[in-house]
Amino acid sequence: MNNTPERADLAAASGFLRKNVSLLPEVAVVLGSGLGGFADKVDVKDAVPYSDIPGFPRSTVEGHAGRYLFGYMEDVPVVVMQGRVHYYEGYSMDQVVSPIRLMGILGAGKLILTNAAGGMGEGFDVGDLMLIKDHIALFVPNPLIGPNDEFLGKRFPDMSRVYDPALLDVVRRAAEKVNVELKEGVYVQLTGPSLETPAEIRLLQKLGGSAVGMSTACEAIAARHMGMRVCGISCITNMAAGLQKEERRDSDSARGTYVEGEDEDILTHEAVQEAAMAAGERFSALLSESIREISVFRVS
Repeated sequence: MNNTPERADLAAASGFLRKNVSLLPEVAVVLGSGLGGFADKVDVKDAVPYSDIPGFPRSTVEGHAGRYLFGYMEDVPVVVMQGRVHYYEGYSMDQVVSPIRLMGILGAGKLILTNAAGGMGEGFDVGDLMLIKDHIALFVPNPLIGPNDEFLGKRFPDMSRVYDPALLDVVRRAAEKVNVELKEGVYVQLTGPSLETPAEIRLLQKLGGSAVGMSTACEAIAARHMGMRVCGISCITNMAAGLQKEERRDSDSARGTYVEGEDEDILTHEAVQEAAMAAGERFSALLSESIREISVFRVS
Protein backbone atom coordinates (compact mmCIF):
# COMPACT_ATOMS: atom_id res chain seq x y z
CA MET A 1 0.00 0.00 0.00
CA ASN A 2 1.56 3.28 -1.12
CA ASN A 3 2.24 5.86 1.57
CA THR A 4 0.95 8.87 -0.38
CA PRO A 5 -0.86 12.00 0.86
CA GLU A 6 -4.00 10.84 -0.98
CA ARG A 7 -3.83 7.44 0.71
CA ALA A 8 -3.32 9.06 4.12
CA ASP A 9 -6.38 11.29 3.53
CA LEU A 10 -8.49 8.25 2.61
CA ALA A 11 -7.34 6.40 5.71
CA ALA A 12 -8.18 9.36 7.96
CA ALA A 13 -11.58 9.90 6.31
CA SER A 14 -12.59 6.24 6.41
CA GLY A 15 -11.51 5.96 10.04
CA PHE A 16 -13.59 9.01 10.95
CA LEU A 17 -16.69 7.69 9.20
CA ARG A 18 -16.43 4.20 10.67
CA LYS A 19 -16.51 5.82 14.11
CA ASN A 20 -19.37 8.19 13.34
CA VAL A 21 -21.88 6.28 11.17
CA SER A 22 -24.10 3.41 12.19
CA LEU A 23 -24.12 1.32 9.00
CA LEU A 24 -21.90 0.14 6.18
CA PRO A 25 -23.39 0.77 2.73
CA GLU A 26 -24.10 -1.76 0.02
CA VAL A 27 -25.05 0.75 -2.68
CA ALA A 28 -23.53 4.21 -3.24
CA VAL A 29 -25.40 6.99 -5.06
CA VAL A 30 -23.98 10.30 -6.32
CA LEU A 31 -26.58 13.03 -6.88
CA GLY A 32 -25.89 15.63 -9.58
CA SER A 33 -26.92 19.29 -9.85
CA GLY A 34 -30.58 19.83 -9.03
CA LEU A 35 -31.18 16.14 -8.27
CA GLY A 36 -30.68 16.29 -4.52
CA GLY A 37 -34.41 15.84 -3.84
CA PHE A 38 -34.01 12.07 -4.06
CA ALA A 39 -32.44 12.23 -0.61
CA ASP A 40 -35.92 12.81 0.85
CA LYS A 41 -36.77 9.19 -0.01
CA VAL A 42 -33.91 7.79 2.08
CA ASP A 43 -34.48 6.70 5.67
CA VAL A 44 -31.48 8.66 6.88
CA LYS A 45 -29.63 7.39 9.95
CA ASP A 46 -26.55 9.61 9.75
CA ALA A 47 -25.85 12.85 7.87
CA VAL A 48 -22.20 13.87 7.65
CA PRO A 49 -21.18 17.23 6.10
CA TYR A 50 -18.04 16.97 4.01
CA SER A 51 -16.59 19.79 6.11
CA ASP A 52 -16.56 17.44 9.14
CA ILE A 53 -14.46 14.77 7.41
CA PRO A 54 -10.68 15.19 7.80
CA GLY A 55 -8.82 15.80 4.55
CA PHE A 56 -12.03 15.75 2.52
CA PRO A 57 -12.70 18.11 -0.44
CA ARG A 58 -15.72 20.41 -0.14
CA SER A 59 -18.19 21.18 -2.89
CA THR A 60 -18.32 24.88 -3.79
CA VAL A 61 -21.06 24.69 -6.43
CA GLU A 62 -24.54 26.08 -5.78
CA GLY A 63 -27.10 23.27 -5.66
CA HIS A 64 -24.67 20.75 -4.16
CA ALA A 65 -25.49 20.30 -0.47
CA GLY A 66 -22.08 18.85 0.34
CA ARG A 67 -22.78 15.92 2.65
CA TYR A 68 -22.98 12.15 2.87
CA LEU A 69 -26.28 10.58 3.90
CA PHE A 70 -26.14 7.06 5.36
CA GLY A 71 -29.43 5.21 5.61
CA TYR A 72 -31.81 2.73 4.00
CA MET A 73 -33.88 2.46 0.84
CA GLU A 74 -36.34 -0.24 1.81
CA ASP A 75 -33.91 -2.70 3.44
CA VAL A 76 -30.90 -1.73 1.33
CA PRO A 77 -28.11 0.11 3.20
CA VAL A 78 -27.04 3.06 1.08
CA VAL A 79 -24.71 6.02 1.16
CA VAL A 80 -25.89 9.03 -0.82
CA MET A 81 -23.43 11.68 -1.89
CA GLN A 82 -25.55 14.83 -1.93
CA GLY A 83 -23.29 17.02 -4.03
CA ARG A 84 -19.95 16.19 -5.66
CA VAL A 85 -16.71 18.03 -6.26
CA HIS A 86 -15.45 18.88 -9.74
CA TYR A 87 -12.08 19.27 -11.41
CA TYR A 88 -12.98 22.84 -12.43
CA GLU A 89 -13.26 23.85 -8.77
CA GLY A 90 -9.47 23.66 -8.59
CA TYR A 91 -9.13 20.26 -6.98
CA SER A 92 -6.68 17.66 -8.24
CA MET A 93 -8.23 14.68 -9.99
CA ASP A 94 -7.21 12.52 -7.00
CA GLN A 95 -9.31 14.79 -4.78
CA VAL A 96 -12.23 14.73 -7.22
CA VAL A 97 -12.51 10.94 -7.09
CA SER A 98 -11.57 10.50 -3.42
CA PRO A 99 -15.27 10.54 -2.33
CA ILE A 100 -15.93 7.60 -4.67
CA ARG A 101 -12.93 5.70 -3.35
CA LEU A 102 -14.03 6.40 0.21
CA MET A 103 -17.49 4.90 -0.42
CA GLY A 104 -15.84 1.84 -1.92
CA ILE A 105 -13.51 1.46 1.07
CA LEU A 106 -16.57 1.63 3.36
CA GLY A 107 -18.06 -1.37 1.56
CA ALA A 108 -20.27 -0.07 -1.25
CA GLY A 109 -19.84 -2.55 -4.10
CA LYS A 110 -22.37 -0.93 -6.42
CA LEU A 111 -22.33 2.69 -7.55
CA ILE A 112 -25.09 4.71 -9.23
CA LEU A 113 -23.78 7.94 -10.73
CA THR A 114 -26.15 10.72 -11.78
CA ASN A 115 -25.63 14.11 -13.38
CA ALA A 116 -27.25 17.02 -15.15
CA ALA A 117 -26.10 17.05 -18.77
CA GLY A 118 -26.50 18.81 -22.08
CA GLY A 119 -28.26 16.75 -24.71
CA MET A 120 -26.62 16.10 -28.08
CA GLY A 121 -28.29 12.87 -29.18
CA GLU A 122 -30.82 12.71 -31.97
CA GLY A 123 -34.33 12.82 -30.55
CA PHE A 124 -33.18 14.07 -27.14
CA ASP A 125 -35.11 16.81 -25.36
CA VAL A 126 -34.99 18.73 -22.10
CA GLY A 127 -36.23 16.56 -19.22
CA ASP A 128 -35.16 13.23 -20.77
CA LEU A 129 -33.42 10.66 -18.60
CA MET A 130 -30.51 8.86 -20.27
CA LEU A 131 -28.94 5.59 -19.21
CA ILE A 132 -25.18 5.87 -19.72
CA LYS A 133 -24.01 2.92 -21.81
CA ASP A 134 -20.43 4.16 -22.22
CA HIS A 135 -18.39 7.32 -21.89
CA ILE A 136 -15.67 9.39 -23.53
CA ALA A 137 -13.16 10.75 -21.02
CA LEU A 138 -10.31 11.71 -23.35
CA PHE A 139 -10.65 15.42 -22.56
CA VAL A 140 -10.01 15.25 -18.80
CA PRO A 141 -7.00 13.97 -16.83
CA ASN A 142 -7.26 10.29 -16.03
CA PRO A 143 -7.70 9.83 -12.24
CA LEU A 144 -5.29 6.88 -12.30
CA ILE A 145 -2.29 8.92 -13.46
CA GLY A 146 0.61 8.69 -11.01
CA PRO A 147 1.95 5.87 -8.83
CA ASN A 148 -0.57 3.06 -8.64
CA ASP A 149 -1.90 2.12 -5.21
CA GLU A 150 -2.35 -1.66 -5.27
CA PHE A 151 -4.69 -1.33 -2.28
CA LEU A 152 -7.17 0.40 -4.59
CA GLY A 153 -6.66 -1.61 -7.77
CA LYS A 154 -4.30 -2.86 -10.44
CA ARG A 155 -2.16 -0.66 -12.69
CA PHE A 156 -4.00 -1.20 -16.00
CA PRO A 157 -7.70 -1.85 -15.27
CA ASP A 158 -9.90 -2.95 -18.16
CA MET A 159 -12.52 -0.39 -19.18
CA SER A 160 -14.32 -2.34 -21.91
CA ARG A 161 -17.40 -2.53 -19.66
CA VAL A 162 -17.20 0.47 -17.39
CA TYR A 163 -20.99 0.48 -16.96
CA ASP A 164 -21.97 -2.93 -15.67
CA PRO A 165 -24.34 -4.84 -18.03
CA ALA A 166 -26.28 -6.39 -15.14
CA LEU A 167 -26.82 -3.01 -13.49
CA LEU A 168 -27.87 -1.49 -16.81
CA ASP A 169 -30.51 -4.19 -17.09
CA VAL A 170 -31.63 -3.41 -13.54
CA VAL A 171 -32.23 0.24 -14.47
CA ARG A 172 -34.06 -0.75 -17.66
CA ARG A 173 -36.38 -3.04 -15.69
CA ALA A 174 -36.92 -0.31 -13.11
CA ALA A 175 -37.84 2.19 -15.84
CA GLU A 176 -40.47 -0.19 -17.19
CA LYS A 177 -41.93 -0.77 -13.73
CA VAL A 178 -42.33 2.93 -12.92
CA ASN A 179 -43.32 3.84 -16.48
CA VAL A 180 -40.41 6.24 -17.05
CA GLU A 181 -39.13 6.66 -20.60
CA LEU A 182 -35.39 6.03 -20.64
CA LYS A 183 -33.08 7.09 -23.44
CA GLU A 184 -29.64 5.50 -23.76
CA GLY A 185 -26.38 6.95 -24.97
CA VAL A 186 -22.72 7.87 -24.53
CA TYR A 187 -21.72 10.50 -21.98
CA VAL A 188 -18.80 12.87 -22.65
CA GLN A 189 -16.94 14.54 -19.79
CA LEU A 190 -15.20 17.87 -20.33
CA THR A 191 -13.36 19.91 -17.71
CA GLY A 192 -15.59 23.01 -17.60
CA PRO A 193 -16.41 25.40 -16.10
CA SER A 194 -17.05 27.17 -19.41
CA LEU A 195 -19.83 25.59 -21.42
CA GLU A 196 -19.19 24.15 -24.85
CA THR A 197 -19.07 26.04 -28.13
CA PRO A 198 -21.29 24.93 -31.04
CA ALA A 199 -18.16 23.73 -32.88
CA GLU A 200 -17.15 21.59 -29.90
CA ILE A 201 -20.63 20.08 -29.75
CA ARG A 202 -20.49 19.19 -33.45
CA LEU A 203 -17.15 17.45 -32.83
CA LEU A 204 -18.51 15.53 -29.84
CA GLN A 205 -21.52 14.40 -31.87
CA LYS A 206 -19.18 13.05 -34.56
CA LEU A 207 -17.29 11.16 -31.84
CA GLY A 208 -20.53 9.45 -30.85
CA GLY A 209 -21.48 11.55 -27.83
CA SER A 210 -25.11 11.74 -26.74
CA ALA A 211 -24.79 13.98 -23.66
CA VAL A 212 -22.06 16.21 -22.25
CA GLY A 213 -21.14 17.35 -18.75
CA MET A 214 -18.32 18.07 -16.31
CA SER A 215 -18.31 15.01 -14.03
CA THR A 216 -19.07 11.29 -13.80
CA ALA A 217 -16.65 9.62 -16.23
CA CYS A 218 -13.61 10.17 -13.99
CA GLU A 219 -15.63 8.82 -11.05
CA ALA A 220 -16.61 5.74 -13.03
CA ILE A 221 -12.96 5.08 -13.91
CA ALA A 222 -11.88 5.32 -10.27
CA ALA A 223 -14.73 3.06 -9.18
CA ARG A 224 -13.94 0.39 -11.79
CA HIS A 225 -10.29 0.56 -10.76
CA MET A 226 -11.48 -0.53 -7.30
CA GLY A 227 -13.71 -3.27 -8.66
CA MET A 228 -16.98 -1.46 -7.95
CA ARG A 229 -19.90 -2.15 -10.30
CA VAL A 230 -21.13 1.05 -11.93
CA CYS A 231 -24.18 2.41 -13.68
CA GLY A 232 -25.06 6.00 -14.55
CA ILE A 233 -28.09 8.14 -15.37
CA SER A 234 -28.03 11.60 -16.94
CA CYS A 235 -30.85 14.11 -16.64
CA ILE A 236 -30.92 16.18 -19.83
CA THR A 237 -31.36 19.69 -18.48
CA ASN A 238 -30.62 21.62 -21.67
CA MET A 239 -29.85 21.13 -25.30
CA ALA A 240 -26.15 21.67 -25.99
CA ALA A 241 -24.76 24.78 -27.67
CA GLY A 242 -25.92 25.24 -31.23
CA LEU A 243 -28.95 22.99 -30.73
CA GLN A 244 -31.09 25.28 -28.57
CA LYS A 245 -32.42 27.40 -31.44
CA GLU A 246 -34.31 24.40 -32.77
CA GLU A 247 -35.37 23.58 -29.23
CA ARG A 248 -36.99 27.01 -28.75
CA ARG A 249 -39.40 26.33 -31.62
CA ASP A 250 -41.06 23.79 -29.35
CA SER A 251 -43.79 25.17 -27.09
CA ASP A 252 -43.04 22.60 -24.37
CA SER A 253 -43.41 23.96 -20.85
CA ALA A 254 -39.81 23.06 -20.03
CA ARG A 255 -38.48 25.83 -22.27
CA GLY A 256 -37.11 27.94 -19.48
CA THR A 257 -33.61 26.71 -19.99
CA TYR A 258 -32.18 29.64 -21.92
CA VAL A 259 -32.12 33.37 -21.25
CA GLU A 260 -32.66 35.33 -24.42
CA GLY A 261 -29.88 37.80 -25.20
CA GLU A 262 -29.50 40.27 -28.03
CA ASP A 263 -28.09 37.79 -30.52
CA GLU A 264 -28.11 34.45 -28.75
CA ASP A 265 -29.61 32.26 -26.08
CA ILE A 266 -27.51 32.05 -22.92
CA LEU A 267 -27.50 28.95 -20.77
CA THR A 268 -27.36 29.54 -17.01
CA HIS A 269 -26.49 27.20 -14.13
CA GLU A 270 -29.68 28.26 -12.36
CA ALA A 271 -31.76 27.13 -15.32
CA VAL A 272 -29.96 23.78 -15.36
CA GLN A 273 -30.91 23.30 -11.71
CA GLU A 274 -34.53 24.24 -12.43
CA ALA A 275 -34.76 21.75 -15.29
CA ALA A 276 -33.28 18.99 -13.15
CA MET A 277 -35.70 19.70 -10.33
CA ALA A 278 -38.60 19.62 -12.81
CA ALA A 279 -37.59 16.06 -13.71
CA GLY A 280 -37.07 15.21 -10.05
CA GLU A 281 -40.20 13.11 -9.52
CA ARG A 282 -39.49 10.80 -12.46
CA PHE A 283 -35.82 10.65 -11.58
CA SER A 284 -36.51 9.77 -7.94
CA ALA A 285 -38.98 7.07 -8.94
CA LEU A 286 -36.47 5.52 -11.34
CA LEU A 287 -33.60 5.66 -8.86
CA SER A 288 -35.67 4.25 -5.99
CA GLU A 289 -36.92 1.34 -8.06
CA SER A 290 -33.42 0.67 -9.39
CA ILE A 291 -32.10 0.28 -5.84
CA ARG A 292 -34.99 -2.06 -5.00
CA GLU A 293 -34.22 -4.12 -8.11
CA ILE A 294 -30.56 -4.37 -7.12
CA SER A 295 -31.69 -5.79 -3.78
CA VAL A 296 -34.32 -8.15 -5.20
CA PHE A 297 -32.01 -9.61 -7.84
CA ARG A 298 -29.03 -9.59 -5.49
CA VAL A 299 -26.70 -8.16 -8.08
CA SER A 300 -23.29 -8.92 -6.64
